[in-house]
Amino acid sequence: MASELKPIRTRKDYEAALAEVERLWGAKSGTPRGDRLDILATLIEAYEAKHYPMDPPDPIEAILFRMEQQGLSRKDLEPMIGARNRVAEVLNRKRGLSIEMIRQLHKKLGISAEVLIRPTGHKEAA
Repeated sequence: MASELKPIRTRKDYEAALAEVERLWGAKSGTPRGDRLDILATLIEAYEAKHYPMDPPDPIEAILFRMEQQGLSRKDLEPMIGARNRVAEVLNRKRGLSIEMIRQLHKKLGISAEVLIRPTGHKEAA
């Protein structure tokens, strides 16, 4: 019989849970093995979120990703960012996002304001 499920508190617990997930991988959903796999995955996810947090994406990368997802062109950003040259400056990291740009991008593209307010990693002039 499998051991009792418990929170993952240490690196050793984490590695044991990963090994068990590997053994259970492919278990059919709704079966005892499948349920155990689902619970272990949730426990692993919680441990990883606490111990290996991921930084939110760079604002420009988030904008470019959303443009790609929605099939948008730079011209489509003009109502949110400004004239064509302003869009180019922002996407080329030569100009930061203003509060109004952040509001518009958040409202119209659904990009998290938390992501948009992060520093964009401006390129230094050569």
